Amino acid sequence: MGKQMTEMLKGTLEGIVLAILSVRPAYGQEITAWLREQGFSDIAEGTVYALLVRMEQRGLVGAEKVPSEKGPPRKVYSLNGQGQEYLNEFWRTWSFLAERLEQLREGGLS
Repeated sequence: MGKQMTEMLKGTLEGIVLAILSVRPAYGQEITAWLREQGFSDIAEGTVYALLVRMEQRGLVGAEKVPSEKGPPRKVYSLNGQGQEYLNEFWRTWSFLAERLEQLREGGLS
């Protein structure tokens, strides 16, 4: 992944993770694995875990310890109401930006 992609991803990773959690609860390693499968190969687990902790502190996600077949319990994160509102705003912002960028790409400045 190039530097430009990495920088853009930093600004959108929170929304991406919330979108993943809007589908179903998941733990950090699952989220990281899914991101890597989608081509975000340079994502470090530590980045995702730190983001999940920050989102939990801000009240965007809930967390529950779930027993694991392998090792200690896993912390499974789920989207809560406040997180859903934040995700909705993320998608509105994303749509606005995507529309404006497409206009620029097509040569329109109006």
